[in-house]
Amino acid sequence: MLPPRGYTFIGLNAVRALSIISMLLVFSSTIFVIVTNIKAVNYYEAHKGDNNATMAAMNMDYIAGSTVPNQPAGIFWSVVASLLIIFQTVILILSECSWPMSFFDHFFPVLGSGFGTGALGIFQCLIGAQILSHHVDEFTLVSAFFLFSLGCLNMLIGLIFRESAKTKRSITSWRSESKAVLPTIHDPRPVFVNASPAFIHNSYSGNSEKPKLASEFGSIRSTDKSSYGFGRQGEKAAGLRGFILQRPEESLPRYATPPPPHSPPTVPVALSRNRSTTSSFASPEPTRESVQSASQYDEDDEEAEEEEEYDEDEEAIHHAPVFKSSRTAL
Repeated sequence: MLPPRGYTFIGLNAVRALSIISMLLVFSSTIFVIVTNIKAVNYYEAHKGDNNATMAAMNMDYIAGSTVPNQPAGIFWSVVASLLIIFQTVILILSECSWPMSFFDHFFPVLGSGFGTGALGIFQCLIGAQILSHHVDEFTLVSAFFLFSLGCLNMLIGLIFRESAKTKRSITSWRSESKAVLPTIHDPRPVFVNASPAFIHNSYSGNSEKPKLASEFGSIRSTDKSSYGFGRQGEKAAGLRGFILQRPEESLPRYATPPPPHSPPTVPVALSRNRSTTSSFASPEPTRESVQSASQYDEDDEEAEEEEEYDEDEEAIHHAPVFKSSRTAL
């Protein structure tokens, strides 16, 4: 028993074969019409000067026994129309045979692989209507009617399958799909890493239940949305489905300036001294307040000097120079 795509393949190729046959019939019938028209015109021109009932009957809108209008350059336009029909049928036959498909894809895309059979059916109906609009013989009439019917069928197939009609009936695509071991499935979902073991177990056990997401306000949201974006809801959805999102490591941008190097704290060596606020125009006799302030200033100076000496002693102890004797020392 064939798969469904097998029946589709057979049906579309059967319609393609009938379409090619109908266009071959129209091709041959058009050549037959050209020959008949030329014979009728030659007979008309040969007996144009005769005064009898036959020539009177021939003096009508169309030349008797042909599709040529009885007007100036009538035979020329009739032959041109027939040649255009032959050219169109040849192009449509090549399109149905898919050769050369690159030519149609570049110069005539409506008959290429990117379009369905709708445009092909429209062209076939136009050719059939053009032939059926004239009085023709039975062979040409049947061929044109058959082509018009196939054109309507191709338009219907184009509406059903759209642009995939030619792909479904292609022999090369059928062979490539039959050779494939695994089915080709296009998954548009984003790819995450580090799936949890629970999610893998659920996926292989057939538990395809969709999780329900609870928002901050306690309402249940649907999980049928196409995307949650990159926000908090997206992280929740990924976490409930068993995926672990990895955050990138934080780093400074290239244009950012590096931080300054760490410098040791500096210790002030000398303390600030208080300055005298007395004016130079004061009396030379020292007062009691000035004597007390002077004595206080002297005590502060002595304490500062002692602290400086103590600091210098400590630095000398910690950073005492060490002399090493060399071989050339005396």
